[in-house]
Amino acid sequence: MDRIEKLCADRGMRMTEQRRVIARVLSQAEDHPDVEELYRRASAIDPHISIATVYRTVRLFEEAGVVEKHDFGDGRSRYEEAGDDHHDHLIDTKTGEVIEFFDAEIERLKTEIAKRLGFELVGHKLELYGHSIEGVEPSEREGLIYKRHAARVEPTDS
Repeated sequence: MDRIEKLCADRGMRMTEQRRVIARVLSQAEDHPDVEELYRRASAIDPHISIATVYRTVRLFEEAGVVEKHDFGDGRSRYEEAGDDHHDHLIDTKTGEVIEFFDAEIERLKTEIAKRLGFELVGHKLELYGHSIEGVEPSEREGLIYKRHAARVEPTDS
């Protein structure tokens, strides 16, 4: 049983075979697929899955808190498994590449800003947009962890 399917089961959701396929595709995604890409991948496993089923299932998973929806500025909602590993996103506006990152200083600052404004922070979502500077590599520093994702990862033939 994959992670998303287990989360669904833990929340008491009824899991049809088609929902299991969609959950598996989402769990195995190494990118942030949109519904059309999820449909392409899921229908390669089960040709009887309709795009309407994928839309309904993704919405159901989102409402249950097992996936998160993102809008990376390209007009398509993209999805990833909701998890305990908080991270933010940097989106390359030219290539569509997405860099997931965690920065300890940003986490400290967001809490401090909320406190200064008289709030207790209960969550946040940070998406930065830009484009890479030719010849400049990311610099390593303490408290910064990142992972690059292609705009879209093509499935391997296995």
